[in-house]
Amino acid sequence: MSTTTEIMTTTEIANRLCELCAQGNFEGAQKELYADDAVSIEAHATPDFQQETKGLEGIIEKGRKWGSMVEEYHGMKVSQPLVGENSFAVTMFMDVTMKGQGRMGMTELCVYNVKDGKVVSEQFFM
Repeated sequence: MSTTTEIMTTTEIANRLCELCAQGNFEGAQKELYADDAVSIEAHATPDFQQETKGLEGIIEKGRKWGSMVEEYHGMKVSQPLVGENSFAVTMFMDVTMKGQGRMGMTELCVYNVKDGKVVSEQFFM
């Protein structure tokens, strides 16, 4: 008896990622959709974050650290994805109050690359 695992298409991954991120469930999206050796690339390094994070565990930890810096979430909007064969892009807008920094709106262009049914890289542009 053989079992077959269905590999998600780039469009399916894009739609699922948008669904989970719109709910604020970033870690769930990462655990479900990302490859173990995925890479995350920020627009630039900051005192709190390196520009590049390698590996799913590191990406999840980065997300947890960012979440710990947020005092309150006020809203989240995720655009419809623009999908290519092995990549897709979305814009994400977050309305948050950061600890010690006040309330702010942040918009990023997020570009994802897919291989073998998993996100292998994410890159953020301001």
